[in-house]
This record gives sequence, structure tokens and C-alpha cells, in this order.
Amino acid sequence: MAGNPSKLPISCLCNYYEFICTILTIATTTTSSFFATFKADSNDIPPITGVHDFFREFHSEFKKLWFLAVPAIFTSICQYFLGGITQLFCGHISTIAQAAFSVEDYVLGLFSYGAMLGMGSALETLCGQAYGAGQTDMLGVYMQRSMVILHMTALILMFVYIFAEQILTLIGQSPEISKATGKFSIWMIPQLFAFAGIFPVSKFLQAQSKIMVMMVISAVVLVLHTLFSWLLMLKLGWGLVGAAVVLNASWWVIEISQFLYVVSGTCGRAWSGFSWRAFQNLWGFIRLSLSSALMLW
Repeated sequence: MAGNPSKLPISCLCNYYEFICTILTIATTTTSSFFATFKADSNDIPPITGVHDFFREFHSEFKKLWFLAVPAIFTSICQYFLGGITQLFCGHISTIAQAAFSVEDYVLGLFSYGAMLGMGSALETLCGQAYGAGQTDMLGVYMQRSMVILHMTALILMFVYIFAEQILTLIGQSPEISKATGKFSIWMIPQLFAFAGIFPVSKFLQAQSKIMVMMVISAVVLVLHTLFSWLLMLKLGWGLVGAAVVLNASWWVIEISQFLYVVSGTCGRAWSGFSWRAFQNLWGFIRLSLSSALMLW
């Protein structure tokens, strides 16, 4: 019976016919999709047919890249020099003062900075996706959610600052430097919470290509930071107390200035005010933030 199709039941023949039609339909759809022509829109790079076209498009894309990269690089340099200038003035105070600042800034501060930067990098991914998908209103929610998580992280890292003297003594640092660093670390706790606000706002602005305002704020703060560091640390003789006051103030001025720019209405639908949605799905955001932090470390 199996070798004689004429004796097959009518129902089997119908099923066999439907199966063949289904296979042909799938094959036709797949083939037409595979050979479908891609239609570029007005924002895509036109076809490159020669060396002249290549260099023309290379120059165009190069300008777009550096239009965003130069302000971002300059912003990072200005913010990096905040600590560098403070260390320079600490060298005019005493050897212990310079050592205390170096240990706090390049051990404790760098550890906290890296943790905050890594935790804040999740926002870069989410804001980029939301902005590209046209969900501009979610940028503000993501920023606030990141602020909540980073302030929770700052509360945990704060204990490293509080017990810095004991930690440094435990790992073999000299008693003089451990004591000076421990005292200075406690004074620098406000900087830790400034980081918790700066990174989310910075990623929020970067997702919208608003880099110039960050550059201007950082440049102005750097000039003021240099002036007040000289005034408080050397002229008035405040020493490490002056270093802590100026450095904390500089980072907080950056955070407040950037946040005021956000809430001033210049970001359109990206900022629609504070929202309770910032407290939703925190655990999923934390997992993504931890993954980003581990990759950076």
C-alpha cells in the first residue's frame, strides 16, 4: 500500500498536498526576504564607488565624531585636574598632607569613582536605547532610578571612608599617614555623594548629545577651583581642611549646575519632572549596573 499512491486514502493525499504547499510558501517567503533590496533613508551613507567618495564620507563622519568627542575629552580632563591641582597645592603644605591626599584621592577616591562610574554606565545603555527608540520621556525616569541606586551605593562606600584609618593601618601604612588620611577621608564624604548625582546627569546629557554645556561647566569650575585652592589652602593657611572644602564644593557645583540645566526646560520631553517610576524595577537596574561595574573594573 505504501508503494502505491493510488490506493492512499483521500485524507492522506490532502494532508500531503497541504504539507507541500506550506513548504513552498516558506521557501518563497525566505527567498524573497533574502534577496530583498535594502532601501536607505536620507541619513544613511550613500554608496561609495571610488576613493573620492570614501574620503568625502570619511571626512564627514570624522567631523561628526570629533564634534562630540572633543567636548567630552575636554570635560574629562577638566574634572581630572580638579584632584591634580589640589595635590599640587598639598605639596606646598607638608609631606604628610600630600601623602594623605594622595592615598585618599588615588586609593579610596579612585575606588569609589570607579564603582560609581561602573554603576552609572548602565544608564548609558538604557538612555541610548530609549533615545534611539523615540521613548524620550523615559530618559528622565532612568536618570532618577540611577540616582537612587548610586546614592544607595554611596551609603555603602561611606563606611570605607569612615574606617579608612583602621583599614590603612591594617594593611601596613605608617601611623602618621593613616591618621592624616583617615581624618581627610571623613572630610571627603560629601564628594562621594556628589559622584552619585554627577554620573546619572552626565549620562542623561550625553545620550542627547548635550556635551557642550558639560564642557563649559567643568571649565568654569576648574578655574574657580584653582583660585579658591590657592586662597584657602595657602593664603589663608587652611591646609587639608581647605583642600576638602574646595574639592567638595567643586564637585557639588558641577552636579548642581548640570541638574539645574536639566530641570530648566532645555531637555524637552526627556525631563518631565520627578516620578515615582524611578523606584520601580530597581533590582533589574541594579543587576545591569553591577554587570557594567564589573566590566569596567
